[in-house]
Amino acid sequence: MKIAIGSDHAGFELKKILIDYLNEQTLVAAEVDDLGTFTPDPVDYPDIAEKVALKVAQKSCDRGILICGTGIGMAIAANKVPGVRAAQAHDVYSAQRARKSNDAQIITLGALVIGPELAKTIIAAWLPAEFAGGRSAPKVQKLIDLDERYHKF
Repeated sequence: MKIAIGSDHAGFELKKILIDYLNEQTLVAAEVDDLGTFTPDPVDYPDIAEKVALKVAQKSCDRGILICGTGIGMAIAANKVPGVRAAQAHDVYSAQRARKSNDAQIITLGALVIGPELAKTIIAAWLPAEFAGGRSAPKVQKLIDLDERYHKF
């Protein structure tokens, strides 16, 4: 599985921790594509969110992880890219449901809201989760239809 990851300056340290964690994982073999930021200097989160979201939308990466102070701005920015479903999660259940019920390809985390160990636990729950389909399939299709109706490629 190829994973695009990015953060702004507020998420920079947590991003480094999660990259190390992903590289050590054996549960899900992951190739990590770090799209920045590469220093703790201030950057604008929409720029990083766009890079990760484009990789996922273009299917050059299977999943994406975005980290900022709260995870909110990254989710909003990533969801502006056609074909992307990004979900903010700060607990395991929400992360799993983001995949199983909403087919979210990107998860966003808040480095000022959760600590590194919880972030690892969330990622460990989210990565192997797959879209369950079933009753959620028509709802996700409606999300796709909305995206296509209002975003012209």
